[in-house]
Amino acid sequence: MIANSDLHVVIGSGPLGMAVARELLRRGKTVRLVNRSGKAAVAPGVEVIAADAYQVEQTRRVCAGAAAIYHCAIPAYQDWVEKFPALQSSILEGAASAGARLVMGDNLYMYGAVDGPIHEDLPLAAATGKGRIRARVAEMLLDAHRAGKVRAAIGRGADFFGPGVLSSALGERVFKPALQGKAASAMGSLDQPHTFTYIEDFGKALVVLGEREEALGQVWHVPNPETLTQRQLISLIFKEIGRPPRMSGMGRLMLSFGGLFVPEAREAIEMLYEFEKPFIVDDSKYRRAFGGQATPLPEAIRETVAWYRERIR
Repeated sequence: MIANSDLHVVIGSGPLGMAVARELLRRGKTVRLVNRSGKAAVAPGVEVIAADAYQVEQTRRVCAGAAAIYHCAIPAYQDWVEKFPALQSSILEGAASAGARLVMGDNLYMYGAVDGPIHEDLPLAAATGKGRIRARVAEMLLDAHRAGKVRAAIGRGADFFGPGVLSSALGERVFKPALQGKAASAMGSLDQPHTFTYIEDFGKALVVLGEREEALGQVWHVPNPETLTQRQLISLIFKEIGRPPRMSGMGRLMLSFGGLFVPEAREAIEMLYEFEKPFIVDDSKYRRAFGGQATPLPEAIRETVAWYRERIR
């Protein structure tokens, strides 16, 4: 039975979940945000509720009565292989029990190394552990849709940036030192083109997928701003800040050394290939179907710099 309420449930209060909640609120929806603590810095009117999304009964409870559910939760980076399938299974059960549409926020790891633009019809040819597990959990969702268990869609974004985004290739290792007059630290080569996704565009796109019947059963690459090299993009960030650009790229040796102390750095090594050659995302399928444009880069950078300025005071 399909829920007839206007309740929209967002599972996960990381940057993507928060962006989805903001977009739903802008559209006048009833929003429930779910995380482990039951606490989040949300606007008035958003209900924040505690639940362990790995526990099926808890997931069913928080999803009850929902018209749409947005899956924006992920395990810790180093725990993907062990925990992601269980998380996906639990959220699928919650959506099925509610009769709600299910939209999953996904990334692009499952395609593996690609020569040319990355589009939705590519085979899932990842050679990395993280890419293979992303392919597995995506297929779990699409299989459940094909079987009639849920009505679901997947929105895929590139490495994202924006307000609230810290742990990203274009996160605090870039914006924070730039604002402090230090050198920004990027992943891999500075001079290869690399598509990035603005977090507000990602959130908006997932909400659109949750509204549109024709989105269901498919994978969609969300809209992205123009693709630049990391050197060009980071130079725009320094221009917004009003400082001369200073930056360096982290290669495999540096990440290996950092991985001795920081698990996330160690886990990032296998994905470094995305930053060693052109990484260009084709989002034309989404644009043809639903229209809309990504936030222009200068505006997205301005909003992100403003958020970081407030945070590092």
